[in-house]
Amino acid sequence: MDTDRAAVAVSDQRANEPGPKIVVALIVIAAVGVQTLAWNAGFHRQHGGLDPTYFVLSLFLSINLLICYWEACLYLRRNDIPKRASYWRERRAATGRAPAIEFLTSGIPLGRILSPTAWADVWAAYSTCDDAYTDRRTFGFNCDVGNGFATPLPSIVLLASMTTGFLPATIAGILGVALFWQWVYVSSLYMASFYVGQGHRAIGRMDRLVWVWAPNTVWILIPAFGLSVSVRLILDGTYAVLGH
Repeated sequence: MDTDRAAVAVSDQRANEPGPKIVVALIVIAAVGVQTLAWNAGFHRQHGGLDPTYFVLSLFLSINLLICYWEACLYLRRNDIPKRASYWRERRAATGRAPAIEFLTSGIPLGRILSPTAWADVWAAYSTCDDAYTDRRTFGFNCDVGNGFATPLPSIVLLASMTTGFLPATIAGILGVALFWQWVYVSSLYMASFYVGQGHRAIGRMDRLVWVWAPNTVWILIPAFGLSVSVRLILDGTYAVLGH
C-alpha cells in the first residue's frame, strides 16, 4: 500500500507541475516524423527522388531510434517501474481506460521532454499487459534493454549508408542482415516467451491483439522485409534495390 500511495503521489506531482505541457503522442509523432523527414530529404538531395523501400526502412529505423531511448530509460529507471506499474493498474481499475492510451494522451512538461523518469512510464503502462518489465530477470526486460544500448549506432550507420551510399553496398547489406535478423529473432522469441510464461492469461483477448500482437508483428514483418533488402544489397553489390 505504501508503494502504491508513493506512485500515486509521484503522478499527482507530475500532473501539477507548472508550465506548458506537450501531449505525449505529439512528442512521439514529432520525434519520428522529424527523423524520417530528415533522412528522406537527404536521400532526395543525393538521388533526386524518393523510394518507397527506402522510406519504409527509414521510418522503421527512426522509430527504433526513439524506442532505443525508451529502452535506455527502462534500464536507468528500472527501480521505479514496479511502483509506476502499480499506479497504472489502479488507474485502469478506476477508469477502465487502457494505460497505454492514457499515457499517450497525457502531457509532459516542456522541461521534462527528455526525462528518463517520464519515459520510463512507457514500460510501467505496458506492464499492465506484461509484468516481465517489472522484473529485471526476465527475457522481455533484458532483450529490450539490450536493443536500447546495442542498436542505435549500427542503425544510424545503416541509415546513413542507405541514404548516401558511403559504404559499399555489400558491407551495408551485411550490417543490415545482422540488424534485421536479430529483430526478427528476438521479437519472435519474445512472443513465444510471453505465451510459454503464460503472460497471456492475465489480460483479455483484445489487449493481447492491440498491445502485444500488433506491435510485435510489425517488429517481425518489417525487419523480415529489411532482411530481404539487405540480402539484395549483398547479392547485387549495388544500392539499386533502394533506388540508387
